[in-house]
Amino acid sequence: MNKYTKQTRILTAVDCIIFGFDGTELKLLLIKRAFEPQKGNWSLMGGFVQATENFDEAAKRVLKQLTGLDGVYLEQLYAFGAIDRDPLERTISIAYFALIDIHKYQTQISEEYHAEWMPVKQVPALIFDHPQMIKMAKAKLQYKAALHPILFELLPDKFTLPQLQSLYEGVYDTEFDKRNFSRKVLSTGLLIKQKEKEKASSKKGAFFYKLNKRSYKANFQAFLNIIPNAHKLK
Repeated sequence: MNKYTKQTRILTAVDCIIFGFDGTELKLLLIKRAFEPQKGNWSLMGGFVQATENFDEAAKRVLKQLTGLDGVYLEQLYAFGAIDRDPLERTISIAYFALIDIHKYQTQISEEYHAEWMPVKQVPALIFDHPQMIKMAKAKLQYKAALHPILFELLPDKFTLPQLQSLYEGVYDTEFDKRNFSRKVLSTGLLIKQKEKEKASSKKGAFFYKLNKRSYKANFQAFLNIIPNAHKLK
């Protein structure tokens, strides 16, 4: 079969906005770009889509190259196609966002890419339209987290309510009333209280909880009322 004639070839890439949570702050995994243009500047992790891959496969490959992970939460975000977004050559980027547990996987991060976790509130200057990608990913994460308990993807198997509250406050850039937040979270029936406490942050300590994975799957809408004015998020 002949190829389409009189058509310009356009490169296609994927870029991954990788969120993590260290127990205190919401963070992004960034790398130092290894080639021109803008070699040495901070960047999202990305790569070109190969001829034998679809977009999802390319994004999973890129994510695994950087983190060594399979089976993490990964969702397609948006297609960025401004004509001049890459100064070297016309390139369309399909952006994805991923949610991973920093503590569980920090030793698997490849040193090849000089990757570092950066607080979302302190992200340095980035190449191309990557700031726009992050802004859109943060908004999408806020919307999704208001409807579904996807933020548990960022937490270790055992966590405290203060840690969970810090995570939600980091995602929404706001503060929640401690008692009200705890009451609403526990009312979902998604958490299983453990016997042991986390005592590093205070003398009294805070009980650990685990996610009830069976209830998680059955009641994926359970967090609908956790976030005020969730219906206004887009």
